[in-house]
Amino acid sequence: MKRPVSRILVINDEKLILKELIKGLNAAAKSLENPLGITFSGVTTAREALQAIQDDGDIQSVLVDDTLYTLKNGEKGSRILQMTALKLVQEITRFRPELDIYILIAQEKEDEVVDALFSETVDGYFYREERDYRGMYRILNAQLQEKARTPFYDQLKNYVLMAKDAWHTPGHSSGDSLRDSPWASDFYQFIGEHIFRADLSVSVPMLDSLMEPSGVIAEAQKIAAKAFGARRTFFATNGTSTANKVIFQTLLAPGEKLLLDRNCHKSVHHGVVLSGAHPIYLDSSVNKKFGVYGPVPKQTLFRAIEEHPDAQALILTSCTYDGFRYDLPPIVEAAHAKGIKVIIDEAWYGFARFHPAFRPTALEAGADYATQSTHKVLSAFSQSSMIHINDPEFNEHLFRENFNMHTSTSPQYSMIASLDVARKQVVMEGYKLLSRTLELAKEVREQINSTGVFRVLELTDLLPDEVKNDNIQLDSTKVTVDISHCGFTVEDLVRELFERYNIQVEKSTFNTLTLLLTIGTTRSKVSRLYDALMRIAREGRAPRRLYQIPELPGFTELKYLPRDAFYCGGEIVPLLDEQERVNDSLKGKVCADQITPYPPGIPVLVPGQTITSGVVQYLISMLRSQKRVEVHGIVYDGYLPCLRLLSDAEEKSLKKLAK
Repeated sequence: MKRPVSRILVINDEKLILKELIKGLNAAAKSLENPLGITFSGVTTAREALQAIQDDGDIQSVLVDDTLYTLKNGEKGSRILQMTALKLVQEITRFRPELDIYILIAQEKEDEVVDALFSETVDGYFYREERDYRGMYRILNAQLQEKARTPFYDQLKNYVLMAKDAWHTPGHSSGDSLRDSPWASDFYQFIGEHIFRADLSVSVPMLDSLMEPSGVIAEAQKIAAKAFGARRTFFATNGTSTANKVIFQTLLAPGEKLLLDRNCHKSVHHGVVLSGAHPIYLDSSVNKKFGVYGPVPKQTLFRAIEEHPDAQALILTSCTYDGFRYDLPPIVEAAHAKGIKVIIDEAWYGFARFHPAFRPTALEAGADYATQSTHKVLSAFSQSSMIHINDPEFNEHLFRENFNMHTSTSPQYSMIASLDVARKQVVMEGYKLLSRTLELAKEVREQINSTGVFRVLELTDLLPDEVKNDNIQLDSTKVTVDISHCGFTVEDLVRELFERYNIQVEKSTFNTLTLLLTIGTTRSKVSRLYDALMRIAREGRAPRRLYQIPELPGFTELKYLPRDAFYCGGEIVPLLDEQERVNDSLKGKVCADQITPYPPGIPVLVPGQTITSGVVQYLISMLRSQKRVEVHGIVYDGYLPCLRLLSDAEEKSLKKLAK
């Protein structure tokens, strides 16, 4: 097993003093217990320090002298202040907030320095004159071990190693039901012994309760909150889909307004139904050339905030599936000025806190709530997510009641452990891994473009015209590739990559592929991808006509609350008759379900929405598309595609929404 390396950077402008500090601290590290591989190195200037922090992902802590001077014009005895400790601490925190920071101070200046740094992220102070290297090392080592601690995972592992006889759920009883089975032992062998031994019941008190944590789960969540810059963090084992619904039910009472991007994940639209909210749907921007849906234009958001100051919340997705990042600070500021809470779905952006290339995060931009799919982009198991909260008016009791409404009373403990470990990894080596990922993303772009057939689309290519002045950024770990000149349809290319080259891509449109790079991407994978695309490019196939799916129609009138419409029984009405002619009677009717073509995954109809002829034509074109498109929410009567609509009697019984 690889041993960790942890470097602590010491910054002191006196070379002889610095040399003595480094020598003494390294001697202490060698003579005392050092499980994290701590070594000390030093620099004499703030500029060198900031460069070292940028270049070296193994730096875990920084020890800063409270005053940093430099020789003035090279003259001995003539010194000028190069940077205050306060400013340097702020620079370090802005760049890498996960680093521990300690200050070296003179005893006579203790109050002055501590007061100046009181509101900053400083983990401790040492007196410059004491030279207690072993004592300093013990403190630095203990703090680093605290940061690297995984309270829940450690406790789970300890319990499994106790080898207790299980007289409780689950039924496989630590895998005993499977291990010697002639029918199912292969599953036991494939999955592995420890996954079954760690699959335990809530009957084990020492592993705490996800529904009312007070022990190791509470500890793990507290450490995660500090890591991600939140006041509170909650672990979710039902995915970000459930996390979004929990927040909605906490913030929104039936009939209260919610501003939302129509392009939000379907869990957001389901949350509207469950909470009984009155949604104000905002059409997203669209790049028609590549079939990519972008952010809601900033002016549309500002206008909606002005027109609906009574809205309780605003939810946006940043970054999007395609990597678009909103310019969040002014949007959050505008919402807060009207008393509107801001929720950001960061499902695809859970790593952003740990590299300056991706910041600010939603919380750093002032958002009240952020939901993250830790499993999508970090090292947690599927369905493992986090809810981060910075809402100063957070109602914990109400949140907990809603959280418990959606959370299983039998959570998967391995998922909770994976959240604990994913947090540890991203804090201890996230900057290093993300720096590597960014370098690989750069290589991927260069290599794909060098094929002469495939081309990586950059922000200027992808950004819809209506948001080109909105300061939108692109997450470079999401790589969108134009495949229109390769001679394959997108379905054939995806199949070719999978069957011939053993490559599975993230998603596609009619003329693009999306590749997702993560902290787990390796240079070997990059090489295999390049080899595959170059081989396909060299086949020299003539470009084929690629059929674009129709543009999503704009949002029509929302006539009733989605919850009210959804819970009506409705009637099943066909889109087409048996001769495949359009059913003209659909126009003006109201849908009772959410109808979502995938791709693009944006609901064309939500419960309570009025149907127009344009919507009907769009749905029919989806069903007849040469590119396979799933249309979720369609009901089939035999071979006839149908919609569940409100009956006339049901419409009369419902209260219309005010226009």
